[in-house]
Amino acid sequence: MLSNLRRLQLLLLALPFALPGFISVAQAQDQGADELIEEIVTTGTRRAARSVTQSMVPIDVITAEDMISQGATDMDSLLRGVVPSYNVNAQAITDAATIIRPANLRGLPADNTLILVNGKRFHRGAVISFFGGGISDGSQGPDLTVIPGIAVKQVEVLRDGASAQYGSDAIAGVINFKLRDNAQGLTVEGRYGEFAEGDGQTQQIAANLGLPLTDVGYFNLSVEFKDSDPTSRSVQRDDAAALIAAGNTDVINPVQIWGSPKIDDDFKVWANAAIELDNNGEAYIFGNWAERDVTGGFFFRNPNTRGGIFSGDDGATILVADLTFGSQDDGIPCPVVNVVNDVPDATALAAVAADPNCFAFNELEPGGFTPQFGGAVTDASITGGFRGELANGLLYDISASYGRNAVVFKIINTVNGNLASLQLDTPRAFRPGSYVQSERNVNVDVSYPVAVDAFASPLNVAGGLEYRTEQFEIKNGDRNSFFIDNDLAQQGFGIGSNGFPGFKSEDAGVNSRDNFAAYIDLEADITDRFMAGIAVRFENFTDFGSTTNAKLAGRLQITDGFAVRASASTGFRAPTVGQANVRNVTTSFAAGVLVDEATLPPTDPISVQKGGKPLRPEESVNLAIGAILSIGNLDLTIDYFNVNVEDRISTTSTLELSQQDIDDLLAQGVTDASSFFGVKFFTNDFETTTQGIDVVATLPIGDNTELTFNGNWTDTEVDKFNPEIVTAARIRQLEDGNPDVRFSLTGTHNRNNWRGLVRVNYFGEYFEDHVDSGIFPIEAGAEFTVDAEIGYTFNDSLTIVLGAQNLLDEEPDLNPWASSIVGAKFPVTSPMGFNGGFYYARVSWDVF
Repeated sequence: MLSNLRRLQLLLLALPFALPGFISVAQAQDQGADELIEEIVTTGTRRAARSVTQSMVPIDVITAEDMISQGATDMDSLLRGVVPSYNVNAQAITDAATIIRPANLRGLPADNTLILVNGKRFHRGAVISFFGGGISDGSQGPDLTVIPGIAVKQVEVLRDGASAQYGSDAIAGVINFKLRDNAQGLTVEGRYGEFAEGDGQTQQIAANLGLPLTDVGYFNLSVEFKDSDPTSRSVQRDDAAALIAAGNTDVINPVQIWGSPKIDDDFKVWANAAIELDNNGEAYIFGNWAERDVTGGFFFRNPNTRGGIFSGDDGATILVADLTFGSQDDGIPCPVVNVVNDVPDATALAAVAADPNCFAFNELEPGGFTPQFGGAVTDASITGGFRGELANGLLYDISASYGRNAVVFKIINTVNGNLASLQLDTPRAFRPGSYVQSERNVNVDVSYPVAVDAFASPLNVAGGLEYRTEQFEIKNGDRNSFFIDNDLAQQGFGIGSNGFPGFKSEDAGVNSRDNFAAYIDLEADITDRFMAGIAVRFENFTDFGSTTNAKLAGRLQITDGFAVRASASTGFRAPTVGQANVRNVTTSFAAGVLVDEATLPPTDPISVQKGGKPLRPEESVNLAIGAILSIGNLDLTIDYFNVNVEDRISTTSTLELSQQDIDDLLAQGVTDASSFFGVKFFTNDFETTTQGIDVVATLPIGDNTELTFNGNWTDTEVDKFNPEIVTAARIRQLEDGNPDVRFSLTGTHNRNNWRGLVRVNYFGEYFEDHVDSGIFPIEAGAEFTVDAEIGYTFNDSLTIVLGAQNLLDEEPDLNPWASSIVGAKFPVTSPMGFNGGFYYARVSWDVF
């Protein structure tokens, strides 16, 4: 007998192609003001908008229909589903990266891709991803999850270096989100889904409202609310199983959860408005407010061995606090609790519990404990300006913007070892502090067509000025999260909220920088078949000086159905203010055990002693060549890219501290340094070359069928690095942490009121340095998944859709270290995800 789940899988796979006839999703869309049928783009050029195939550089266009025709509900996952060179992982137990997931385009970290909204720079997130799956370790990219799919009219993904056109961060490319601008209509959408395992339930409701703003303008509002339950793909850890076998009945199974985090009260609102001022100009404004609360897992604290809480000698004895230690010493020592065969001496533990001047955290948590870590995210932005055309033909755009992203961290179900004196009343929840990123931009952009007799078109001369201020702030946590009791610290108890100690007042502060930029951009059709462009941009930063970058691009139409294009450019990425100044302490794995490690500014004396230097901007050279081919109904583009990045910025591997290092930190006033095992800092000390090929093909079959192929091959080589601060395992992560090959083949159709989609996805082999340990490698194999949707529209207004992401519930390879280390059933950086099949229903109602 077939299970109900299997019946649903087969139904979704078969129904789309059982319908009599196909037309593409794009062809099926109404010709309303809020729908985009032709793939017309403005990203990557400052001339009039043009089609994708006419562009001098490769650009992917993702329509609103593409965004909603999949099971994912957050923007990062939506992009991963339709852009093969875009990768993002689930990020379970990865410190703050669980809160804002780092994604990467073309094998480069999250902050190497510039994000625009309506063509304007979008601010970066406050989270610095200290554990970003290798490739994105230390990156600080924008928080794309604050953008709801229902607010987006079109996404343009420029897969080419564009620093000479747009400035810092555009080494891998540019992603431009164009907001919906319809002046009429109300659409309400509801969605529910869950994984095949029966967890991860997601409820989402969204709406888009378009209103006229007088007779010559529009006001468009998008709102989304979502809740997502956590998932668990965990097995019991061997050390926890040993405790249970030894008779410890307080150990839960599993003790540590690997899965997607719980997301509560995920609320987003975007507004986009414009009004004509006269026949040749308009005023515009757009912005957002978003908030959500994220709670994820953390590492288990073994009740016999966890240093700083349960033991001070790797599990030989239980750590017992003498509450009269120091000036109040009563001369009576606390009992020694030996641990033999995973069992603490019960008589000695009872004696500790009976003595009011002694305390062991085993009295509070005899089975150990597993903290939960997360944070509350708030994001807001506003952009406004004027644009138009003067009587002489000069186009202008003058704008100003402000953006802010803040994360208030939380850690619960943990303790501060230095609050042992409170015994059973010790606090269990802490607010360790917050990060705040804020940015201000002012832009003036102009362009003017200059007639050149020798050219087939006017020479478009564009130029502009930009002034930007960036600020990164650390706010201290609550007092309990960083409280130090010197007597308890001397006895070996850990300082601060265990797992994520709070930011102290000396850690808190505001750091900022300003930068000024000027650019010029020339573009023209030299002949009827050859177009070319050149751009030069100068930028000056108050913290590291100036940089100048240039780009040359061209496109040659060889025959009516065949064209070639190429580009060469230099680029850069300025180190973020946060990367240059952040301080952080977190828990990680080193030599197979949990330790506390600190991230220090690269200019801190300890960092300098370990090789740290002031950060310099990353510098890149991008080369690309491609072909556009049209044969009958087939449109095919093939593009090769090569990106060399020097002085690439990332965190070092963990560098172990000597006792002298710890003493030096204590002398600097770093009062919790006695708990540190090692340090990290940001560094420029390596160089990489990333090359690849992107293939995009579309093929309408007859009048009703469309197939789309998107493929990517990417290879990264680390050309130079400092082996004293970057380990071999880290190099493998950079080179092989993403699959070299990814592709998808999508079939869509629509007939009368029916619509359907089937997508086959391929994810190649990849490498994982499990839990960044350096000693637990995973060589994971390739996988195929299938996505499918089937929908029906009633009365041209109400649409019901059933769908599946990973229809056949495929799973990545099993983790060979699953039980022996930390209990993750699968490789946690799997590019296909590790949660399995996700099945959903969606209802959309066009109210008017």
